[in-house]
Amino acid sequence: MGVSGPIRVVVAKPGLDGHDRGAKVIARALRDAGMEVIYTGLHQTPEQIVDTAIQEDADGIGLSILSGAHMTLCAKVVELLAERDAADIKVFCGGIIPDDDVPELTALGVIGIFTPGTTTADIITWVQDNLRQPA
Repeated sequence: MGVSGPIRVVVAKPGLDGHDRGAKVIARALRDAGMEVIYTGLHQTPEQIVDTAIQEDADGIGLSILSGAHMTLCAKVVELLAERDAADIKVFCGGIIPDDDVPELTALGVIGIFTPGTTTADIITWVQDNLRQPA
């Protein structure tokens, strides 16, 4: 791919979940670490999120989900990326995600899953290590 410049991340709040403090904290932390961050705001559909990621030439999409709809919403985002020939955009998520759901999310193609208590430093390091491979 050979992309240069800062890592580009879309941070999104899909569905009806109105709790965005965590998403904003992560967006700010990634931005402070030198990444370009596009925060989509509340109540985004998977289609809107994928459209934004493609338009912004994002390296990854970080989904913040506290509503319990992580299985459905993550699956739809991964599916839409594949349908739109954009599966190179990697998906990671954070929120209230039961341990039992992690293997299924991973099987769906979600490459990173962050639960309460994960530090912003750990997320920054993970994004730097996983969203863009050296050219």
